[in-house]
Amino acid sequence: MSPTDYLTQDQIISLALVAALLLASRIRKMLDVSGLLAAMVVGLVVSLMGHWTWLAIMVVFLVLSSIATRWRFEEKQALSIEEGNDGTRGWRNVLANGAAPSIVAILSWLGDGDWYLLGMACCASVALSDTLASEIGSLDPRTRNIINLEAVPPGTNGGMSPTGTFAALFGALVIAAMTVLIIPFSHDGFHHDATLLYDAQGQAFVIITIVGWIGCQVDSVLGALLENKGYIGKHSVNFFATLSGAMMAFVAWSRMF
Repeated sequence: MSPTDYLTQDQIISLALVAALLLASRIRKMLDVSGLLAAMVVGLVVSLMGHWTWLAIMVVFLVLSSIATRWRFEEKQALSIEEGNDGTRGWRNVLANGAAPSIVAILSWLGDGDWYLLGMACCASVALSDTLASEIGSLDPRTRNIINLEAVPPGTNGGMSPTGTFAALFGALVIAAMTVLIIPFSHDGFHHDATLLYDAQGQAFVIITIVGWIGCQVDSVLGALLENKGYIGKHSVNFFATLSGAMMAFVAWSRMF
């Protein structure tokens, strides 16, 4: 009797990826215990209700965001703009960036359509774009408020800098490239036709890149208008920004396909 008697090949790969993600996160201290539990839930939802390729994209986000968080960490500490808990993220961080992809995965499980992979990828693109902009751009003294363009201290909510802007674009490009590479392995119907596949890859790359960068700006606007005034917190801002990525993906897919 083998696991394939009870599980599909995709489900086995999904479970293996979730286990590997949790093990690597624990060893590298990327997540605390609460973060590991939240990551397990998000990982299972995204991979089993969506597809294991979706989780692979999320793993890229987690790894690069962890690297960016620890980049020049001592300098961030000196300015009191570092990620708390020595850069180890908890359940709030996981859900802030993982709740929107989970919602997309649940919708894909309940309904039909080909936009769900794009929607999830755009969520990840926004998340990585914003994380790199925050962690790398926070040390750029040329930071200005995104609303009125007044100079503000580095690390200010709603602040944007040249370095952070380019870092945001890089993050969006990474997720876009990862998605294009993984589309042929996804379970979405459009990949079965070769011509449609090439069209989908090219259009997906453009959409994910643009949406990721715009979503990062949405995060900054929400931070400046709502977080700074105490209406919502950092994690709520991250959630709404990533959710906006899924919404923009749906609109783009509807118009292009």
